[in-house]
Amino acid sequence: MKFKKINVLVSVIILSILLAACSSKNNTNEKGAEASASPSATQKEQKEYKNELNIALTAQPPTLDSAVTVSAVALDTAGNIFEQLFTLNADYKPVPVLAESVEISQDGLTYTFPLRKGVKFHNGKEMTSEDVVASMNRWLAISSRAKVLLVNAKFEAIDTYTVKLTVEKPSSDVLILISSQAQFPSIMPKEIIDTAPADGVTEYIGTGPYKFQEWKQDQYIHLVKFQDYQSSQEKASGFYGRKDAPTENLYFHFVTDHSTRIAGVKTGKYDIADSIPIENYDELAADKNLELLSFPGGALTAFLNTSEGLLSDVKYRQAILAALNNEEIMLASFAKPELYSLAPGYLGANQVQWANDAGAEYYNQADPEKAKKLLKEAGYNGEEITLLTTKDYAEMYAATLVIQEQLRQIGMNVKVVNYDFPTFLETKNDRSKWDLFVASTGYQLTPPQLLAVNPDWAGLNDDKVKASLAAIRGAATPEDAKKEWEQLQGYLYEIGSSTVIGHYNGIVAVNKSIEDFELFEAPVVWNAKIAK
Repeated sequence: MKFKKINVLVSVIILSILLAACSSKNNTNEKGAEASASPSATQKEQKEYKNELNIALTAQPPTLDSAVTVSAVALDTAGNIFEQLFTLNADYKPVPVLAESVEISQDGLTYTFPLRKGVKFHNGKEMTSEDVVASMNRWLAISSRAKVLLVNAKFEAIDTYTVKLTVEKPSSDVLILISSQAQFPSIMPKEIIDTAPADGVTEYIGTGPYKFQEWKQDQYIHLVKFQDYQSSQEKASGFYGRKDAPTENLYFHFVTDHSTRIAGVKTGKYDIADSIPIENYDELAADKNLELLSFPGGALTAFLNTSEGLLSDVKYRQAILAALNNEEIMLASFAKPELYSLAPGYLGANQVQWANDAGAEYYNQADPEKAKKLLKEAGYNGEEITLLTTKDYAEMYAATLVIQEQLRQIGMNVKVVNYDFPTFLETKNDRSKWDLFVASTGYQLTPPQLLAVNPDWAGLNDDKVKASLAAIRGAATPEDAKKEWEQLQGYLYEIGSSTVIGHYNGIVAVNKSIEDFELFEAPVVWNAKIAK
C-alpha cells in the first residue's frame, strides 16, 4: 500500500489486535487453527477430492446483503460471493483486494483508490469505478455503522479505474471501517445497486471465488465455483490472499436443531459445523474423525430498551443490572467455566488498547435486595416485561431463561418470546415489542464499531455517546483515545443501556480429513477441500 499519512492511532490499534490474535491462536486446540496439516505434494497428486463441501449453520441468514446485516452466518456466507476494496489479513492489517493501493491526503480528508483492472463480476461484466462508487455510496447510506461513523462521506469516480473518498473530518479508523467484516461493503454491479429494493439486494452478484446458485428456503444456500475468478497469488492470510476454490460446490445448510447438527457432523453428512453447544463438547472431542477448534468468540451482551416502554426509565434499567447474577447466566449458557470468563469490558481482555474495567460497580451485582429497592423507588406496579430471544442460538436462549427467572425473583412480571433468527432480528427493530434481549456479539477492532453504541441496533440515541465516539476517533494520541473509551464504557453501565454478561469462546467442529480450512474471525472455506 502507498500512504502519505496515517494517524499514529491506527498503528497502535493494529498492534493491540495483533496481541489479541496471538492470544486467539493460543486458545485453539493443540493442533492449531487449521483443521489438519496439509499432505505432501505427492500425496495430493494421488488423492481425489469431493466436489462439494457441506457446512452446517445454526441459523438461516436473514439476507446475503452484507451492508444491511450484522448476522454472522450471513456475513460468513456472503464473504465467498462478494469482495471489498480492502480487507484484513491475519495480522489485522487493512490490505487491498479490489483496490491496488490507497493514497491519503496530508489533511486526512481524501482517500484515492486505484482499482484493479480486468476484474470480472459473476455476470461477466468488468468492474469499473462506476460500480465501486455506486456500491460504496450505498454502503455509506445504509450501513448502520457507516451512517454513524462516516457522516457526509462520499465516493466519486476520478476515471474508469480510480475512485476517491472524501470524509468530513480526519479520523484514525477509516480504512479499518472499510476493511472490517462487520457489515462489510460488498462491491456489486451498478445496475444491481440501482434496482435494489429498499430492504436489501436480492440478486447476489459479486467478484468473489464463488457465485450464488440457489437459496432453498429453510434448507440451504448453494454456491458454485466462479471459473473466471482471478485469484491473488499472495499467501492466504486472514481474509486476504490466495483463493483457489478447489471445491466446486459449497452448501450452507440451515440446521437450527442442535442435536441434528451434532449428529450430522458425526456421521460425515456435514464437513464443518458452527456454534457447537457446550453440552456436546466432550462427545465431539472424543470422536476420532473430528477436530474441535476453539477461539475467543466475543461477549454475550444484554441490551435494554432505552427508547420505549417501561425500561425507558433509567431506574428500571438500573434495577435489572442490580439483579443480574452473571455467573449463573454464563454457566447455564456455556456449561464449562474454562470456556467463558466474567469481565465488564465490551472488548476482549487482550485488546490492550481498549480493555478496561470501567462500570465494574454495575457489573454482576447479583443483589436482589438492591434491585427490589430500585423497583419500589421507580413505582413498579407489576407491568409486564418482554424478553426477546431465539432458540437458533442456544446460548442466547439459555441466558434469556435465566434472566427471566432472576427478574421474577425480584418481583417482576416477565415473559419470553422466541422466534427463528431472521424473525428475531426483524422483531428487534420494532422497539415496541421488547424490553430486553441477549445477543452474542463478536469483538470489534475499535469501540465505535460496537453494537452497544450503535443507535440502529437497540435504539440508544444519546448525545453524550455520540460526542464520546467522535472524541475517540479524533484523539491525538492512543492514550487519549483509551481514556475517552474508558469514560464512555463507564457511562454505558451508568445509564444501563446494555451490559456485558460474560466473554465466551466459540467452537467449530470440522472433519479431520479437511485440508486448507482456516478459522479467522469466521470459518474461511474458499481454499478448503476434503478427500473422497
